[in-house]
Amino acid sequence: MIHGSCLCNSVKWTFAGTPDGATACNCTACRRYGTLWAYGYEEEGVDVSGKTKMFVRGEAVEFHFCPKCGCMAYWRGQTVDDRGRRRLAVNLRLADPALIADIPIDHFDGLDSFDDLPRDGRCVKDLWF
Repeated sequence: MIHGSCLCNSVKWTFAGTPDGATACNCTACRRYGTLWAYGYEEEGVDVSGKTKMFVRGEAVEFHFCPKCGCMAYWRGQTVDDRGRRRLAVNLRLADPALIADIPIDHFDGLDSFDDLPRDGRCVKDLWF
């Protein structure tokens, strides 16, 4: 299990297990937030807690951040799938670096092509200084 929290510890999340990858997206929102996403479904191994403020982007996602310290904590889908599940992605940058260091980076071109790009062998630890 991986735990993450904002800087002031008001907003927290847990991710059961270890994600297959940490997504770095270059869309207009994610590149500004500097996030690394781990995906799951609400209340299916991914849980969030704490009061947030949100920025709703179009009709697809809600970006949730801490109203005290400003950390981007997670995004939540605005719709449910055909099985009644709601997509949720937590920001891995809020986790202990040692716990996520070896997770491979997945690049997603959310700016131009909306395609998953091939892995280049880098892991989260390669993005830290």
